[in-house]
Amino acid sequence: NFDTLGLSPEMLASLAHAEYEHPTPVQAGLIPRAMAGADILGQARTGTGKTAAFAIPILESLEPHKRGGAPQALILTPTRELAVQVRDEIDKLAYGRRVASVTLHGGKPIRGQIAKLNRGIEIAVGTPGRLLDHLGRGSLDTQNLRTVVLDEADRMLDIGFRPDIEKILRRCPQNRQTMLLSATVPPPVQRLAGRYMREPILLDFSTESKASDTIDQYYFTVDAERKVALLVRLLEREQPEQAIVFCRTRRGTDRLCRKLSTKFRAMDCIHGDMQQGNRDRVMRQFRSKEVRILIATDVVGRGIDVTGISHIINFDIPQSSDDYVHR
Repeated sequence: NFDTLGLSPEMLASLAHAEYEHPTPVQAGLIPRAMAGADILGQARTGTGKTAAFAIPILESLEPHKRGGAPQALILTPTRELAVQVRDEIDKLAYGRRVASVTLHGGKPIRGQIAKLNRGIEIAVGTPGRLLDHLGRGSLDTQNLRTVVLDEADRMLDIGFRPDIEKILRRCPQNRQTMLLSATVPPPVQRLAGRYMREPILLDFSTESKASDTIDQYYFTVDAERKVALLVRLLEREQPEQAIVFCRTRRGTDRLCRKLSTKFRAMDCIHGDMQQGNRDRVMRQFRSKEVRILIATDVVGRGIDVTGISHIINFDIPQSSDDYVHR
């Protein structure tokens, strides 16, 4: 139980309020070591409760809120949607405490983010590009950082964020605690850990089998020009509670969305070229089940927690087997 992990009464109360009854294996393994101050390299896939696993120790280590105070924890994520989701989880777990957090990502005015930073925050969650922008402007003060988290580290490296991540880490205090969470630990992630972490504890929570036993998987052999017609037939036959249809490109996502919009209601699309306000709206409507069919790029292929999805359709094959597992 959570009460065996050495947590404060305030944290146990917030966990009860969030209706978290028992720690997942990731949480039970990571929380005590993180609270002891160790650097941690954790291998765990989406859906294992890893956000709470690093958020709980961060919240337990915070000093009291000060007006104008610099952040004590910094969390890096590969996408804007994941940054918002992580911040929401932190706010849920901070129930009953005075904790100020902020998301720092592109697509939203930087002036509003600077105003929040100036008022004082404890936790900043952001994407590497916008975090570097704030560091360049001097609006993000890293001198009080005690914990830095790299969430979905392999994905951040896959999409080319390594130089940005290294620039950010070099600006952080050397005596900080670093937690690196990754679904896979390929050589680039190992090199990053070796360079910027102090004797990290390796915790592997990945299962032997890549894909879940609870998922039925099917494939269809079809000529390219008949893929859309097959997709329409499948959606009509299956009547999914909610489905994500993954495409490889942003243009392909828009094109497929236009074609399907004449045949299906309660559908929308999401990709990286959309304005942030529209991306936020689509994700909000998908979570509330106003949108039933979502056409998407891999911008929602990692870390996004939406219950009620009954079908995942790979309209385009992903670039790697890991991307397939995440989808």
